[in-house]
Amino acid sequence: MELLLFYLKSRRRELATFAFFCAFFCAAFALYRIPVGAVLYPALVCGLFGAGLLVLDVRDLWKRKRRYEELLKLPGELWEPLPEPRTPEEEAALRLVDRLLSEERALRGEMDARLADMTDYYTTWVHQIKTPIAAMRLTLQNEDGETARRLGEELFRIEQYVGMVLCYLRLDSDSTDYVIASYGLDGIVRQAIRRFAASFIGRNLRLEYEPIEATVVTDEKWLLFVVEQLLSNALKYTPSGSVTIRFEKPDALVVRDTGIGIAPEDLPRICERGYTGCNGRSDKKASGLGLYLCRRICGKLSHGLEISSTPGEGTEVRITFEQPLERE
Repeated sequence: MELLLFYLKSRRRELATFAFFCAFFCAAFALYRIPVGAVLYPALVCGLFGAGLLVLDVRDLWKRKRRYEELLKLPGELWEPLPEPRTPEEEAALRLVDRLLSEERALRGEMDARLADMTDYYTTWVHQIKTPIAAMRLTLQNEDGETARRLGEELFRIEQYVGMVLCYLRLDSDSTDYVIASYGLDGIVRQAIRRFAASFIGRNLRLEYEPIEATVVTDEKWLLFVVEQLLSNALKYTPSGSVTIRFEKPDALVVRDTGIGIAPEDLPRICERGYTGCNGRSDKKASGLGLYLCRRICGKLSHGLEISSTPGEGTEVRITFEQPLERE
């Protein structure tokens, strides 16, 4: 009905002209005392014929409207071929659309090329920086003392930031190497714990962990990155107390600390890119990328990520899995 009203409104001049000429001829025939039926009958025939043409035209308009609505659901590169124009105005509009599509493709190609160059550069940089990091790690292994331990901890933090850069670059890449399979959750968590063992000892924090007898469908490398980021945050913002890692049936891996917690006003935005919150700003070491990457990765793996916190008491992060499997 709405389309019909729009059509009648767009054709109001033609309809008004037809009505005007019918009235004009009726008045002229009446002045010359000619039977008005001589004009009414042809007008009625023309009206019926015009109504038939109107129905066909509205039907064609409805088909074209549905075709455009279908195109709007597709990305711009799939819009071709566009419907054939029926009027000069529509032809000009379609030429304009075609030009905009061509410019959009050119800009997209340019941006893709720039992004590929930037990704290649930083990927190369990441791999190159790993060489001096490994050399410094080997040097520190031969040293013993408070200074060496502090340098080792800072070097570990550099390694984390380098890994974060590489993860950030690969996250939206077409070549992201996801390997989705069933993995033992205990093995993944233990890898993360081993990496942070020295940090727990150096900070005198207690780790509460029991073996997890569960298998999950995930990507081992990317889930390991998420767990490591959660442990890194827990260590960073827990000056004393403990960090607990446990599995809650049926589907949640929980990492809880007894740290400073997250302010209520920061909690809704804590996973936004670049957002550090008041604790991160006071710490001066937060990048605002860790939890953002965790949320993005969990989304791509179809895992849930829930964060709850009480200032002064600690923070709890829950990773939920779609189909956790109990080990036999």
